[in-house]
Amino acid sequence: MRISSYKAVKHLLKVIPFGSKPDFTWSDFVLPSTLQLSPIIQLLLEPVRGKETIGRVELGLQEALVNAVRHGNSGDPGKLLRVRRILTPNWLIWQIQDEGDGVPIHERVSSLPDELDANSGRGLFLIHQCFDDVRWSRRGNRLQLACRRKSGISGEDSQDPLFLD
Repeated sequence: MRISSYKAVKHLLKVIPFGSKPDFTWSDFVLPSTLQLSPIIQLLLEPVRGKETIGRVELGLQEALVNAVRHGNSGDPGKLLRVRRILTPNWLIWQIQDEGDGVPIHERVSSLPDELDANSGRGLFLIHQCFDDVRWSRRGNRLQLACRRKSGISGEDSQDPLFLD
């Protein structure tokens, strides 16, 4: 399956209320592991407001999705990516899961590589710069990215987002 436009991807969106709270929703996107990511990124950005925030989040999501395709799924178009978007009053959260073996703990770094012309390592640095909270699943094949909503209301989730399994 090839994703070629925003409209072709729009039908993948399912907004499912979680529990009885009408202010907490999540959406699942399942797509083939390809680098045709532009339409899905536009869907993932729908709830983001503010020009500066959109640019920052778009860069971070692009880096995370490309890493999941290239490194996690080894560029195999037969493997899938699962992206979950979670909206709370205070947080915008994205979880990106690939079908790979996961990133080892010692490689989950948030700093630039020692050699700036290295073939890899800058993507994770950029991801950490683009989001307020970055977390990994134990296995390392799911990455959770979160940013605070500027207009969030105060509440129990105003501190740190939970990692939702």
